[in-house]
Amino acid sequence: MIIFLVACYIGILALFVWLKFVPLNLFWKISPLIVLLLLNIGLFIPMSWGAPQGPLVVIRHSVAIVPDVAGEVIEVPVEPNNPLKAGDVLFRIDPRPFESQVRAIGAQLKLQETRLTQMTHLQSTGTGRAFDVEQRQAEVEQLRAQLDGAQWNLEKTVVRAPADGFVTNVALRKGARVASLPLAPAMAFIDTSETIIGVEIAQTTARYVQVGQPVELTFKLRPGRIYTGKVDAILQAIASGQVQTSGSAVAPVAIEAAPFVVRVRLDDAQAAERFPAGASGTAAIYTDHVKAAHMIRRVILRQIAIVNYINPF
Repeated sequence: MIIFLVACYIGILALFVWLKFVPLNLFWKISPLIVLLLLNIGLFIPMSWGAPQGPLVVIRHSVAIVPDVAGEVIEVPVEPNNPLKAGDVLFRIDPRPFESQVRAIGAQLKLQETRLTQMTHLQSTGTGRAFDVEQRQAEVEQLRAQLDGAQWNLEKTVVRAPADGFVTNVALRKGARVASLPLAPAMAFIDTSETIIGVEIAQTTARYVQVGQPVELTFKLRPGRIYTGKVDAILQAIASGQVQTSGSAVAPVAIEAAPFVVRVRLDDAQAAERFPAGASGTAAIYTDHVKAAHMIRRVILRQIAIVNYINPF
């Protein structure tokens, strides 16, 4: 934008010199440099404070699907990238070992309940001991708890979607064996119930950014279009400022001014849902300062939106 303004000035100056409105002396020869300096000091540098601009990316929560029980997969009814509702079946594990466990514990429980009834009857007639009744009661309660656990395991042979979303890169097939290990997920589930748009803002330009300020965004996926939104949150931590539990002493590292991340919410929630995770672009935040530069920033953002038709980077 600054090159465009300086080029316009040079063009107008050349026209005035040709029309002999101004003399071609040393002052007018160096005037483009003076204009360039004034634009930087008076407009473009303050614009980075009053209307900061930064790259953006669409983020969605990814859930690693780890089954609660281990076994052989007998069915995978889902297709990759097809919309799913919370509770839809992702895959099924062979339930026969768990069904047999439920039946075995159920049979033991039935026997112990019969014995408890008998012991209770004997005690009521004065020929049985209270200890025997209490022992049978404890065994019955223990088997009921085991039966609840076995039924829960049986239910978990059907793995369901934890929320609205879709699965991607589905490599799981019938006959595969899955384990209930957190380091060996069966598939990745993308949660679409919430769309997060993160904008990186340099630390030198983030001083005036506040929640609720208007934002304009343009995406590589939708060249030529401008979307509006609001600042939803300013994340209060980045990785370089994080301390993790360790048995090592402090290791000095080169400290860099990493950008802060601002979370943005689009005014059009349905449009946000249509953007795939990883969609990138550029966003501009309009603060309450240097409002004179807001129009320039709006023009620059629209230039970027148009250039997105041909610029793949």
